[in-house]
Amino acid sequence: MPFGYVSPAQAMRDKAEYARQGIARGRSCVTLQYDGGILMMAPNPSSALHKISEIYDRIAFAAVGRYNEYENLRKAGITYADITGYQFDRHDVTARGIANYYAQNLGTIFTENLKPWEVEIVVAEVGQRAEDDQIYRITFDGSVTDEPGYVAFGGQADQVSAALKERYSAGMSLAEAFAAALAALSAAPANGERSEVTATQLEVAILDRAREHRAFRRVRAARLEELLSQARAAESKPAEASGAGESEGAGQAPETPAAPASPEPPTGPDARRMDRGSGTGGAGSGDGTPPSPV
Repeated sequence: MPFGYVSPAQAMRDKAEYARQGIARGRSCVTLQYDGGILMMAPNPSSALHKISEIYDRIAFAAVGRYNEYENLRKAGITYADITGYQFDRHDVTARGIANYYAQNLGTIFTENLKPWEVEIVVAEVGQRAEDDQIYRITFDGSVTDEPGYVAFGGQADQVSAALKERYSAGMSLAEAFAAALAALSAAPANGERSEVTATQLEVAILDRAREHRAFRRVRAARLEELLSQARAAESKPAEASGAGESEGAGQAPETPAAPASPEPPTGPDARRMDRGSGTGGAGSGDGTPPSPV
């Protein structure tokens, strides 16, 4: 056996650990459904280097990891989609086909190259109905998973996914989905420090179900600021409500005035009342309420 031999199993483990560590150094990205389509959000202070992009008519791409590596994959996916749509039909270009194409390429790179690519990818397609939406996650070794409803990937994905699971529900509006995604990304802050997220630090895009041809559009400027303010207002309302409840319960409960003694006997109906069969207000109602004067 030659000197320096490493078993294939150990080599695969080392490659996987190397890729995971590289991906974990980045920031997480989230993708989730809402009632009007699919929302994608990623922390990204750069306005030129995008993590989220359009692939085809109703298909979008989001990635985390090394920019040069997932940018090559993005371009390859666009080329694959264009050629497939030209040779066959535009309806033959699907998120499933693109996800399988990425999986084959990443699987080959992971197996044959000395260094694996430090990338994780999500390919999403919006359908005419919510039941037709597709979200696929492709990892560095070429594994593909079908994610129903939502997915968090890259960075501290476990923490973000757990926070997103608590807030996600089917049929959310865009504002509710945006607030859920923002809260989930804030659950795993960079370097252990929480900071207020501004519009310039986020990259947000949606696949709009109502658009006929190209469903992809970016959320920028005034609309992004509006969604941020709505999300902060929604987060502050539960805090204010809980604070008000604590302040009311902190003091002594106000004394309630004693009810006047009833001149009627404790049992039996009031003979002077006309609403004996209603069961309201009389001494025979059994709720301890004194009878009303006639």
